[in-house]
Amino acid sequence: MSTPGSSYRLNRLFDPRSGRALDVAVDHGFFGERSFITGIEDMRATIDTLIEAGPNAIQLSPGLAPVLQGTSAANKPALVMRTDIANVYGNPLDEHLFSLVFPDAIEQAVRLDAVAVCVNLLHLPGRPEIREHCIRGIMALRQEATRYGMPLMIEPLVMQDNSSGGYMVDGETDRIITLVRQARELGADLIKADPTNEVGDYHRVIEVAGSVPVLVRGGGRAPDDELLARTQAVLEQGARGIVYGRNVIQHPDPAGITRALMSILHEGVSAGDALATLQSRSAGGAA
Repeated sequence: MSTPGSSYRLNRLFDPRSGRALDVAVDHGFFGERSFITGIEDMRATIDTLIEAGPNAIQLSPGLAPVLQGTSAANKPALVMRTDIANVYGNPLDEHLFSLVFPDAIEQAVRLDAVAVCVNLLHLPGRPEIREHCIRGIMALRQEATRYGMPLMIEPLVMQDNSSGGYMVDGETDRIITLVRQARELGADLIKADPTNEVGDYHRVIEVAGSVPVLVRGGGRAPDDELLARTQAVLEQGARGIVYGRNVIQHPDPAGITRALMSILHEGVSAGDALATLQSRSAGGAA
């Protein structure tokens, strides 16, 4: 579905050396869940830290995107703009669930000079109406994104049964590839997909996405060694990048973990060497 305008924007997302990207997601506050904003209460400070660390992009809601775009820092990260809001993460859940897309999201993204927009494709067991809302929103975004040359990143999220309260991600490979394929069929220019429980299965996600670049979600907080090893593994299987949020912004050293991830992405550094560098940085005091 890419148009010339969208490919121009993607040139600012993917690193010219590696063809890969690190997008740090800081749009968590948009979803109204208190635990999501731990570590990012002061968004000005958070964004300043990330600008200094230098990921390829920062993912923000329309209300906070101006904090990034209003800075004059040279070579600042590109903006990926979140377009939708849902209330599926609370514990306990609200009685009424919804997923809504800004009606003028693409125009806002153009005005804010975004390189892409991001929208959820939610699969909640027993709640097909939420998936329908997502599909309707994606269809509307696809039409406007094509008109304005704005790359559309679809985020397929397969959720477990919500018997424990809020919905949690389901990492079962077959369920992920089914929803990833639907994202491709709906016209995604980029797909932001969950890691599979069996990391060695990730080539199957890449296969079903075809020519659409896949960026892998980070999900909940993970130990540094696990996160870095998983990053290397999905890249070796064909992922074009990563979209990590809490694993960066809730890390004791956000700049350090960002640089470790960037070294794996763009310099081909092994997960073990990246971890050693991160640990030595921590031992010597973050700089």
